[in-house]
Amino acid sequence: MSAPTDKPQPEGRAGYKAFRTIGTRWMDNDAYGHVNNVVYYSWFDTVVNAHLIDQGVLDIHSGETIGLVIETQCNYFAPVQFPQTVEAGLRVARVGHSSVRYEIGLFVQGEPLTVAKGYFVHVYVDRATRRPTAVPAPLKKVLESLQ
Repeated sequence: MSAPTDKPQPEGRAGYKAFRTIGTRWMDNDAYGHVNNVVYYSWFDTVVNAHLIDQGVLDIHSGETIGLVIETQCNYFAPVQFPQTVEAGLRVARVGHSSVRYEIGLFVQGEPLTVAKGYFVHVYVDRATRRPTAVPAPLKKVLESLQ
């Protein structure tokens, strides 16, 4: 009988509420022939912020409220290489008074399981003062639709 493990495991697509296709670039590959780990974090930013912009709840140029990343984490299960296409799945695990935990699953196009998955936490702050502020109601509604 094997002991249960807490080791993170790949996940399927069903747990994610929204998807965005992201093309890899030649420069994403590192000396080892696969996409470098730092690129995955840029994909996390891309899928979250693009979704919020598309939904009309994030104005990156003049919005009064902005999200600052305070925590990130990523588990890697399989390599990605240029010229593969990534499909990034998005969900929200928790919406607090001023913070949100986004979870992202990265899939090679057409594949059923994540090649990587992770999360980041945004704290929403006033753009001018950089002090935490309540998640605005329109944003909160979009976030709750991702839960």
